[in-house]
Amino acid sequence: MRRWRIATEDEIKQGRTTDIYFERTLEVLRAEGVNPLVHIEATVSGIPAGMDWGVIAGVNDILRLFEGTAVDIYGLEEGTVFYPRDGKGVRTPVLAIEGPYQEFATLETPLLGFLCHTSGMVSRTAHIRVACGDKALLSFGARRTHPAITPQVEYAAFIGGCDGVSCVLGAEMLGIQASGTMPHALIIAFQDHVRAWQAYDSHMPKDIARIALTDTYLDEVYESLLAADNVKQLEGVRLDTTSSRRGNFKDIIREVRWELDIRGHKDVKIFISGGLDIESINELRIPEVDGFGVGGAISNSPSIDFAMDIVSIKKDGVWEPSAKRGKFSGRKTAWQCKGCLSMATTLLDSEPPLCEVCGKPMQPATKKLMEGGQILDAPKNPTEIRNHVLKQLDILKRREEASTK
Repeated sequence: MRRWRIATEDEIKQGRTTDIYFERTLEVLRAEGVNPLVHIEATVSGIPAGMDWGVIAGVNDILRLFEGTAVDIYGLEEGTVFYPRDGKGVRTPVLAIEGPYQEFATLETPLLGFLCHTSGMVSRTAHIRVACGDKALLSFGARRTHPAITPQVEYAAFIGGCDGVSCVLGAEMLGIQASGTMPHALIIAFQDHVRAWQAYDSHMPKDIARIALTDTYLDEVYESLLAADNVKQLEGVRLDTTSSRRGNFKDIIREVRWELDIRGHKDVKIFISGGLDIESINELRIPEVDGFGVGGAISNSPSIDFAMDIVSIKKDGVWEPSAKRGKFSGRKTAWQCKGCLSMATTLLDSEPPLCEVCGKPMQPATKKLMEGGQILDAPKNPTEIRNHVLKQLDILKRREEASTK
């Protein structure tokens, strides 16, 4: 008997998490001996409000899901910034599968789960990263999601631009050290601010940052000064003031900074956390703040609504366009300008289009990722993917700055 309602890796791989209509479809097709060679592609049906671009993610998980099947997979590589539609309104094909339909019918549901959920979290994190500018960004969302998928949340947060993650297992699977400060429980357990901070300083390894939580019982300014005066190697303070006590949080932060500075604690940094999202980060991105801890805004990110549709069927050795109403049929290629990240979509084997922004030939964004169930290139590690995402965010930032001049 299971302790929790958690699908195993084998059950996911076997299609046991699929929607029932795929099992019924497969039963009918097998009974009738129908097994067409299809080209099925994923495009965006809807993207969360406030996003005009996203970051594709979950692709590497999908490749592992399809490993050993008789299919080819084409698509954008993990961590690629994409626009849902090109300048002509054609939906961007972010992923495509070719093969006998019976081979993968029941895998469509987990495929979309990997793609929609992970891309949603990575995209939201990337937008938060942009809002934070060059300030530190940590993922504190482990407690806001189901524990079975916490490592996936931390992966999404990290490659989307977070500098660190708090979940122990999530960090371990990323190959980094978990990040975090201390909970209010530590201070309450000691019933003494100074004893708690000094005990933390005494027992934590030297490579762990000395960041004191300074809003437990008393005024934030008083507690911050108390910490600065009593912890020798104090690197910073964290303000996690509950919303019912914040008042004007920006003014509180500025007062803490002022009082620390005039008492000789200019090196003590200020980090803030507690219910932060893009809107509040934009408001609190002031010189006095050195970093943000973000939880639910990342772990509870709305998913990106990707849909999978057959757009071509192979008959007598020839691929014929075939799609339902509302979809553009035919096998396609996504193109991208490396200078500004603009995108275009054409039919397969078309000439490279010119970027409408830069006027230069675009490069193919669609890559062949799998052939006959074999992954063609070893997936990049999370740090490499994160670095790629950050480079693209710099391009978007420069593009936005240029458009406002």
